[in-house]
Amino acid sequence: MAKKSYFGNRISPSCSYCLFGNRSREGNKVLCEKQGLVDADYSCKKWVYDPIKRVPKKQLNIPNQEDDVI
Repeated sequence: MAKKSYFGNRISPSCSYCLFGNRSREGNKVLCEKQGLVDADYSCKKWVYDPIKRVPKKQLNIPNQEDDVI
């Protein structure tokens, strides 16, 4: 039985949240220790997931239901 990770087992590889990658000042490039300067969407066979670097999606603002009831 496979161990389930915090964010699911099916995380698509991306250098933007790889252990070896660091975001550049431009924001759309990543400086990789293994491959050099690459796009943020790029991934290689050395990719290792780092949950600290992952930026969560913005949650929707759900209005309070008590305000709707009069």
